[in-house]
Amino acid sequence: MFTRFRSMSATAMAAVLGCALMVTAAPVSAKEKPKKGKEEEASKGKQLSPSREFSPALKKLTDAAGKKDAAALQAALAEAETTATKPDDQYLTAFYRLQLGIMNKDQAIQGQALDALLDSGLTPDESLAPYNFFSGNFAYGAKDYAKAVKRLEAAKAAGSAEPALPAILMDSYLNLGQVDQGWAIAKAAIEAARAAGQRPGEDLYVRPAQAFQKANRVNDTLDVLTMRVQDYGMPATWRNTLYIMLQQSGGDKELNLDILRLMRATGAMTERAEYSEYAALATEAGYPGEVVSLIKEGQAKGVIKAGDAHFGGILESQTPRARDDAAALAADSGKPATKANPKIALGTADALVGNGDYAKAIPLYEAAIAGGNPMAQYRLGVAQVLAGQGDAAAASLAKVSGTRQRLAQLWTIRAKASPAS
Repeated sequence: MFTRFRSMSATAMAAVLGCALMVTAAPVSAKEKPKKGKEEEASKGKQLSPSREFSPALKKLTDAAGKKDAAALQAALAEAETTATKPDDQYLTAFYRLQLGIMNKDQAIQGQALDALLDSGLTPDESLAPYNFFSGNFAYGAKDYAKAVKRLEAAKAAGSAEPALPAILMDSYLNLGQVDQGWAIAKAAIEAARAAGQRPGEDLYVRPAQAFQKANRVNDTLDVLTMRVQDYGMPATWRNTLYIMLQQSGGDKELNLDILRLMRATGAMTERAEYSEYAALATEAGYPGEVVSLIKEGQAKGVIKAGDAHFGGILESQTPRARDDAAALAADSGKPATKANPKIALGTADALVGNGDYAKAIPLYEAAIAGGNPMAQYRLGVAQVLAGQGDAAAASLAKVSGTRQRLAQLWTIRAKASPAS
């Protein structure tokens, strides 16, 4: 279950900002005079020049901050506010107010100070990333998502490398109803993590998928979930994805059977009802060997309880048929006449796959493809996955289009995750 991202704690913030701020905002001595124009100074990092009237208060601020004396810093800030007349003075006052907020772990003061620093236009370039990130982080925590987006985008533009930034920025966009922008942020973060050899955070998939689903954008939802199973290939993840596909199949029995086959191959079948539907569809399609192996698998997993009368009846009727079918398949699979007829080649190959004879099915699928049977391309790829021929399967499945293109993509992922079933 997804939970909201948590804002970073004051302690964590201090670790990132505290010392860095003391360095980046260190004022120029009152005795020093700028030797260059303001534009050149800005390119060097906006050096500050406090007014003479502000200097006594500035010394008190600096001393109190150095000693980490919050009470003295609070008193110095009260004095500073009365003498801070220039923008540089006001910037330094805001900077030390931020130090007070960090000392007292007061997020409200920290947020106000960061706003003053960023809105001043005097923030050194090297501080733009952390200031904007934490300002956006606080805004996110306060559910001010528009402000969070503004600040976090600025932090990203300034080169922030905060690990939490993509997820918080993504979620801010999603909470504003800007689903495509949120997914674009998530997708970029996913690709960056993969390129770095890391597994992306699962929320980068879950939250956009939820948003797309809420907007009734089923294809986009499945696009996200298809990417998700590459990194989170647990049975429950496969189940979530394939269950949505079952809901969207439109009552296509043959397609439902293929979806359930992938659910079975990924260990994602966990309910008696799924075994019942699968068994009914495979029985109707004429694959008794597949029905028998399916039910026995369900019994071994404990999903089908011992003494279940419904499945017991199916086994009673399908077991002798499976035995007879296996003998006929052994005789027919090698006949030239079987390969010569694309429809018969496909049906024979499907029955062989149902019986677990994947290698024998492959040349029959190839013959059916040569004979112009479009379904054979998909079924060939599946048989190659189950036979452990991952590279060949990927090449075959890449050629699949139409209603089974999504399934082909998912079988390709399954092939990379596990060499053979």
